[in-house]
Amino acid sequence: MFDEICSKLEELGVVPVVVLDDAKDALPLAKALVEGGLPCAEVTFRTAAAEESIKIMKENYPEMVLAAGTVLTTEQVDRAVAAGATLIVSPGFDPEIVDYCISKNIPVCPGLVTPSEMAQAVKRGLTNVKFFPAEAAGGLKMITAMTAAYTSVRVMPTGGINAKNIGDYLKSKKIFCCGGSWMVKGDLIKAGKFDEIKAMTEEAVKLVKEIRG
Repeated sequence: MFDEICSKLEELGVVPVVVLDDAKDALPLAKALVEGGLPCAEVTFRTAAAEESIKIMKENYPEMVLAAGTVLTTEQVDRAVAAGATLIVSPGFDPEIVDYCISKNIPVCPGLVTPSEMAQAVKRGLTNVKFFPAEAAGGLKMITAMTAAYTSVRVMPTGGINAKNIGDYLKSKKIFCCGGSWMVKGDLIKAGKFDEIKAMTEEAVKLVKEIRG
């Protein structure tokens, strides 16, 4: 199942990282993303609206790949999965969360920034991980250096990725997709500018195609 999800994310190239303060914005946002050509989202558990937002998105757009991001506890894992999330994403490498997901056969993509954390992921059989915060932690240079030792691992960099630098990442065979929020900025969501989000999503899809030739 995880391989299937990662293949879909690789095909799309970029995952919109979404922070929703109000669940009422979930449906128009999902519509904008799907119509814009990105039927996926990482909905972060930084807000109380995350759980309900995932549920609304999944019910209305079952084809979407929905990840729950910023998951910090096993209780949040359960809530996210119950709401319809098919992938758990954490900002750091939390052994308790990773082991819990593996034991329940729940796809998990933990965040990491060091070779030691990557070693822990590999030890558990994980081959797709998140690198966060990407730009602040050394970016592609750091990812390339680490994956030279851990050849089976591919990475989803998130944090500081934008339309200007995503090309550098996606050209690397070590990157399966990137997480980005530039097309789903909080101020656009709060202002209800979903047409603008759709247009920016379409631009992101076009950009990915251009980068990959």
